[in-house]
Amino acid sequence: MKPSDFFTSEQKAAMVVAIQKAEKNTSGEIRIHIENHFTGNILDRAAKVFAQLKMHKTALRNGVLIYVALQDHQLAILGDAGINAKVPDHFWDNIKNQMIEQFKAGKVCEGLCQAVLAVGQQLKTYFPCTENDINELPDDISFKD
Repeated sequence: MKPSDFFTSEQKAAMVVAIQKAEKNTSGEIRIHIENHFTGNILDRAAKVFAQLKMHKTALRNGVLIYVALQDHQLAILGDAGINAKVPDHFWDNIKNQMIEQFKAGKVCEGLCQAVLAVGQQLKTYFPCTENDINELPDDISFKD
């Protein structure tokens, strides 16, 4: 099954709404990328996708990617240089662990939506929304079918 077929149109819409809601309170940008398989190191793959999605092009370098390899049962949360300069090591571990619990319960969409909102809360702390904030990256879900 293709990753884009794994989710219903309602679930895809719910994830986009979660991204839009999370980004309302921050100048940070959040993307979700979903594929079935990857080879090599999970963080290396997430970094490659991060670059392919041009997430490093934000003005404050405050993009965050939530990367999921469905069939490999792997995930990563990767922040850009701007956010990583401000947060401690293992900053995303709690969110990642909550996602894993939801995924184990078969609630992939719910886990992703909760993770997006949690990432938004963290970004709000370090990158609050500014008066002239613009949406620098698309809010849609990225799939590799």
